[in-house]
Amino acid sequence: MDVWEPRPLPNVTPESERYWEAASNDRLLLSKCPDCDLVIHYPRARCPDCFTETEWTEASGDGRIYSYSVAERMEGWPEADLPLVVAYVELAEGPRMMTNLIGCDPDDISVGDSVSAVFISTEEDNIGIPVFRPD
Repeated sequence: MDVWEPRPLPNVTPESERYWEAASNDRLLLSKCPDCDLVIHYPRARCPDCFTETEWTEASGDGRIYSYSVAERMEGWPEADLPLVVAYVELAEGPRMMTNLIGCDPDDISVGDSVSAVFISTEEDNIGIPVFRPD
């Protein structure tokens, strides 16, 4: 998978713009609360626990498969990139994020396997897509 298209691009908002731009430069950013230290994914301006304004922190990109599902067919998904493995990855920093697993045979992965972030380019210079690959 060299480029993300023809898959749909994310809806970039003022809260998420920096996240997508960082991903276009192979960096995974998370929101972090400076008051209660909660690390949050998906990006948001305020902490969901204490409503303090969040700050950006760079994630390691390391995680473990928390859960996953395999789709043999997916309308609009390139045939060459099937089966599609959709997963929740628990990041080393704490939060879980929904993502795709690439570069793996679905029969060879298990809950708890370690994964690392990789980034897929898009036709938009300021949008990259973080996905994960088994280590």
